[in-house]
Amino acid sequence: MARLNAQFRLKPLAVLGTASDVGKSVVATALCRIFRNAGIDVAPYKAQNMSNNSGVTPDGQEIGRAQIVQAEAAGVVPTADMNPVLLKPNTDTGAQVVLQGRVDGNQSAKGYFRDTSRWAAVARESLHRLMDEHELLVIEGAGSCAEMNLYERDFVNFRTAREAGASVILVADIDRGGVFAQVVGTLAVIPPEDRALVKGVVINRFRGDIVLFEEGVRMLEEKTGVPVLGVIPYFRDFAIESEDAVPLGSKVDPKAAPSKGRTAVAAIYFPHISNFTDLAPLEEDPSLEVHYLHKPRSLEGYHMLVLPGSKNVRGDLDWLRRMGWEEPIEAFRRRGGLVMGICGGFQMLGRSISDPHGLEGSPGSTPGLGLLSATTVLEHGKCLTNSAGVVDGHGIAASGYEIHMGRTEAAGGARPFLKVTGRNCQAVEDSDGARSEDGRVIGTYFHGIFDGVALRNWLLAQADPAYVPSSGGMGRNEAYELLARHFSKHLDLERLFELAGIPAEGRS
Repeated sequence: MARLNAQFRLKPLAVLGTASDVGKSVVATALCRIFRNAGIDVAPYKAQNMSNNSGVTPDGQEIGRAQIVQAEAAGVVPTADMNPVLLKPNTDTGAQVVLQGRVDGNQSAKGYFRDTSRWAAVARESLHRLMDEHELLVIEGAGSCAEMNLYERDFVNFRTAREAGASVILVADIDRGGVFAQVVGTLAVIPPEDRALVKGVVINRFRGDIVLFEEGVRMLEEKTGVPVLGVIPYFRDFAIESEDAVPLGSKVDPKAAPSKGRTAVAAIYFPHISNFTDLAPLEEDPSLEVHYLHKPRSLEGYHMLVLPGSKNVRGDLDWLRRMGWEEPIEAFRRRGGLVMGICGGFQMLGRSISDPHGLEGSPGSTPGLGLLSATTVLEHGKCLTNSAGVVDGHGIAASGYEIHMGRTEAAGGARPFLKVTGRNCQAVEDSDGARSEDGRVIGTYFHGIFDGVALRNWLLAQADPAYVPSSGGMGRNEAYELLARHFSKHLDLERLFELAGIPAEGRS
């Protein structure tokens, strides 16, 4: 992509929020694609991400899934600098810390926030490297940008905006209500020097006739003196991967039941669920019903049960037993349902999980569900690869990414699920996962296993021979284009480009 004339220095844009889950990640993704389509060399950046949805860059580094999505939308290769600090919660008060793509260790919340100078220094280094490598950065903030009790230690929101010399766009979610209080209250409590950085407001997730909010826009602008850059209607026709499990919790419906005549998939919503975006292709398939289940219930009527990833596998396995999930899972298996475990879910399906070094909690061993003849030992050193292979004995192509600290050995009647042919663009001869003798229990370390159409359709046909694949399907690139068009209709693009310092002659 041709770069702009060097005399034009583009001003980064920082997308900050009035609260968590107001849509910052999606707004940033839309901006990345809008600027990319305008011929700008744009890249995403988020100083610190707290999420168990992570991915692997092409050079084998771990970053938040949201920044990989944003890099895809921007048309650039994702790197560890795009998310230099990643916190992966593994208890209610602690998290694994990943610095510039590599595990640094575990920290309690109290310990992490006691002194954030080290994390801030790493983030600053990555920020300036990205600014040197790209014409424009779209910076995403974290949570609320106005958490005043943490303000002095918060290096993700306004401190990053100041360091980058960015114009701040404040995002508020009208769907949750109280949008005036969100915007006015945020601007009222932050220091004047940071308030001056806020150059525009985006009202996200509007439902109804947008004309009816014209007076609301006028009132907000009069009250704050900050222009509203757009009111974005709620979109339903396409999906962009979520950053964390906040929106996932709203999908848990205790009254949900499979419909007769439809292929139904159940997924257990663990307390420390991770990489739940693995199920996104199933959710987007109109031929399927996908239900996230938390409290134990009969699995009668479902065709496939998915045990997704977990950031605290032994802890979530203990939770599963305490809740009473073991019997419904075993009954589902006896009836011939297809049980699929991904990463942590795969480990749970085996005979035992041992953590001799206390990597995810207290050292020890926990009996598995015993549905696969396999044992897991958690080890120092994390496997971080983009991987490819074929289904053992069937030759169906598989691709995905591996993020795990466990080594699982299959034995007895279990056979490998996949023959692995490549990792991080290097040819290998290896195996992945395990499959029961009758093929009704499958485990794999491949996140993104459902992304491949042929493999997804094959797995669903194994679960339900009556499954009819939906025609077509939307690819990622098409989703990014739809997102960009949706936002472009409702944003003041002229003012947005001016905020970034992009001259008219620099736009394609």
